[in-house]
This record gives sequence, C-alpha cells and structure tokens, in this order.
Amino acid sequence: MEQKLFSELRALYSTDQDNPNEIRIRIRMRDLVDPDALRHAVDSTMERYPYFCVELQKKDGAFVFAENHRPVVITHSLEGVELNAEASNYHMIAFCWWDNWIILDVFHGMTDGAGAYEILRTMLYYYCSERYRVTLQEKGIRLAGDDISAEEWVDPICGSDFPTAERTQMADALNPLSCPGLENDHMKTVFSISVSESEFMRFNLDNDGSPGTMVALLLSRAIARVNPETQLPIRIVLCVNQRKALHTPLAHQSLVGGAYLEYKEKMRSWPIDRQATAYRGMVFAQTREEAVLAGVGSQKGISQLLLSRETDQERIGLAGQINSMARRLLSATVSYVGKANYQEAERYIRDFRTWTTATTDILIEISAVNGRFTLDMIQTFSDPIYVNAFLRELDENGIRYDLQDVNRLHLPEIRLPWTV
Repeated sequence: MEQKLFSELRALYSTDQDNPNEIRIRIRMRDLVDPDALRHAVDSTMERYPYFCVELQKKDGAFVFAENHRPVVITHSLEGVELNAEASNYHMIAFCWWDNWIILDVFHGMTDGAGAYEILRTMLYYYCSERYRVTLQEKGIRLAGDDISAEEWVDPICGSDFPTAERTQMADALNPLSCPGLENDHMKTVFSISVSESEFMRFNLDNDGSPGTMVALLLSRAIARVNPETQLPIRIVLCVNQRKALHTPLAHQSLVGGAYLEYKEKMRSWPIDRQATAYRGMVFAQTREEAVLAGVGSQKGISQLLLSRETDQERIGLAGQINSMARRLLSATVSYVGKANYQEAERYIRDFRTWTTATTDILIEISAVNGRFTLDMIQTFSDPIYVNAFLRELDENGIRYDLQDVNRLHLPEIRLPWTV
C-alpha cells in the first residue's frame, strides 16, 4: 500500500546534511546485547508495523512511501547508517547496537516520540523475552499478528477540516546564541541529566507543576539568569501531542504541536510555585481541543503551501523560511512524551536517552524510564553556560541530580532524494 506524503512534507523539506530530521533513542541495557535476540526482536517488531517498512519514492511528481520488503538493518556500531540509502536497505528506520546499548534511528517526519515509543515497547518485549528467557505480560503492547486498524495507517490531518487559528503578533524572542562568546561555537552537544522520578514528582506536587511545565520553567529561569539585562521575551515552546484532540490515539504520524510559555518580566520576582501555576495556566489554555485543532489546521496549511510550489528547491526554500521565522520567535524547546511505560522490560534498562534536532538552539528532551527522569539538554553549541545555570536552578530548589555524561550530538545522515 502506497502512502502519499502530506504531514511529513515540512520535515522532509527541512532536512539537510547538517540537520538530519531524525529521532535517535539510545537504550543502555542491564547486560551485553545478544545480537541474535535483537535480530529476531526487530524482525517481529517490523512485522507489526508495516507502515514503517517503506521506501521513499517519487511518482508523478509527488513523494510516496512505497512498501519495502527488505529487512530493516541492524549494525554493530554506535554510528548507525544513512537512512533512505543502500546502507539502510532504503528504509527510513534502522537499529544499531554496541556493548549494552541498543539504538533506534527513525525519520522524524514519519513519526514522533509517541510513535517511536510504541516501536520500542514492542521491540523490548520481544528482545527481553528471548534474551532473559522470561514470559512478559502482553497487555498494552502491540504484537505481530494483531489486527491493524485503519486509524494506525491513515494521516488524520490530510483529509479533515480544522478551525482557523487566530492571527497573533509575537515579538521576537531572546536567542540564547546572543550571549557573548557563543557566536563561533558550532559543536552540537548533548548534556544528559538524571533525576529521581519520585523526588521530582514530589517537587512538582509541592509547587503546582508537572514534568514538562516545570522543566520549561526551570529552563526559562536559567536563560534569564544568563541574560539578566535582556528586554527580549524568553519564550519556550512545550511540545503537545495532538492525538487526543484529533481523537486518533493509534495514529503513527508525527503529530506534535506546541504551547508557548513566555517568562514575563513581571513573573521573575514571583516564587516558583506561583510561576509554575502561571505556566500551567498557559498550557491549559493552549491545549484545549479547539486550540490544538487550530494548530493542526496551521500545520495542514503549511503542507498545502509547500505543495503549491512547483519544484523541490522552491519547497526547500519555503521550509527554510518557515523554520527561520520559528527560530526568531522561540528561545528554546521542551519535549516530554510522557512516562515510557515499557512495563516489565524496564527492569532490564539502565539508561535511556532521546536525541533529535529542533528549530531552536536549546532543546530539552525528557524521558521517564525505570524510576528516573533523564533530561537530554541538546544544544547547537558546546559551551555549558546554560547547562550550568539550569543545574543551579536544580540545586537551589533542592532537586538532586546526576550529570551522567556529555556527548557530541551525532545523528546519522538521511539521503535526500533531490541530491541523488
């Protein structure tokens, strides 16, 4: 079955060699990886997700995902392979492993964090069952042999009508790179911070917060700490899963909107619980169903606008303009899919990391696995000035943390069809 690309178009035309639009999830297992068990687990998993077993093709001037019956590639490396290329059997998804790490790479236009979690939930079920010779509970896990409903396949954005979003004027936001000394720092870097899930949730409960809004608030305070004299707004987008508003919980597409959280000047002297209440209110107003659907309508309009251009180069240029506009309006991004809920497989997981790219220069990806929150602070630069300010916010609010490691951001390349 061919799938004509629609909601995937912005991600596709925003991809380039410097910014491969991918999700890379790194899972550190308790024990060394068994490559045979991993091969069986991936094969069984991909049987369950035929809509991810596809090859990008162009037919009659339009991009489509066509069925791809080649095996999904697994490599013994930490580097991964180029997606949409011979090395990946022309898939937009691949796995790799090294020692006790298992890594998933997938094109972000094809799915989002929620969709990637479903893939991993299935893969970990099969892998841990064989690797540890245990019988795991199946409830809540998609398995090979299931009936796959149309809701999993069909793009919920393409054929539907949505309310029109009100046009609002937003002033340009503070760009973290305006801090002196960062102008020539171009090394993309990930700082991985771990905190106890129970302790952080208790802190949220005491201060009227939630994981996503609280991390966004602490990041806002950190940015303000580094830029105390700024007159520009500090504005963070908190990613929003649109499936609930669309009434399509099973959809596999990348369905991510955003709630804009502005750290207003008058808020900066407030205690943190009052600030958190204000942020919660902003999120509540922007995640009402009508507001989310209006955002979906705007995204649909972007896809239609891209299709109105005649050539791939024109579409690439337009996608670049749209991303540049978003960059001007935002200081940073925070993304939280929600508790991973890998169920009984979680006891075999030691660490969990989520890496990707964003239109902003700072992105925090929040993962909740096996009793820990991991905050992957992803920057387009290496200087830890904002990381140190963020860690001071944790310290001063009594939140214990562990800076686990610092890595250069590596995402495998995607072969771009217009460069072939």
